[in-house]
Amino acid sequence: MNFRQTVENRVMQRSPCKGSRGDSSFVSHRQAKSGSCQALMDGIKFPRSYKQPSLRGPVRFLVPLLIVAGFICSPGPDARADDALDWYLKGNELSRKGQLEQAVDAYHKAILINPDATGPFYNLGLAYKYLKQFERAAAAFESALRLEPDNLNIRLNLGNVYNRMERWGQAIGHLNRVVHRMQGNAEAHGNLGWAYLHYSDGPRFKMLVIVNLQKAIDLFDAQNMPEAAAATRETLQQARKKFGYNDR
Repeated sequence: MNFRQTVENRVMQRSPCKGSRGDSSFVSHRQAKSGSCQALMDGIKFPRSYKQPSLRGPVRFLVPLLIVAGFICSPGPDARADDALDWYLKGNELSRKGQLEQAVDAYHKAILINPDATGPFYNLGLAYKYLKQFERAAAAFESALRLEPDNLNIRLNLGNVYNRMERWGQAIGHLNRVVHRMQGNAEAHGNLGWAYLHYSDGPRFKMLVIVNLQKAIDLFDAQNMPEAAAATRETLQQARKKFGYNDR
């Protein structure tokens, strides 16, 4: 079992519901909104003449008031944000249960209502990743990254997905940022070493392969993850043999 297979197995055991800072873009105002609407409706006193079919007397003045009340109490931006949050949380619940196809539908509904929240895009990318629909996973993560360009967790997942798609150059671009800004991430170093190992659109980065794989091994060992360390060590040995580094 090589490094990538070990990391994939490890990641598959995690909950696919890790959120992001973008979750804070969901703001709920249900109680405040429903309270104000109820107060407005309570303030409307229906005269007895309202039951009569003709619009005479006080009733003709009541109708415009009811129309205004309808506009005020109709679903506005806050209610739509609440709906988006409901679908997002539903998607998370379905993901935890392993019902990933249904989770995907829920995340799409959240995004349709509120396309400015990072969380649904991020978790949609995770769901597609576990479904092995990597093109769609990459598209979802890229959308999340446009909303949060400095989110290193998104870049780490993009690097992993682009590795799976064998788009080595794009993987390297994202993972390089992660290893330089997020110290001590074994998975990022391992993925970066794997991408450099297979990159063929330019000069070979032999030492970067060796350095990143060795760094991943050291970090996996320090984190008491022997299986991941062993798999990465095997990949490193293969790389050294491939590059003619047989000194150890």
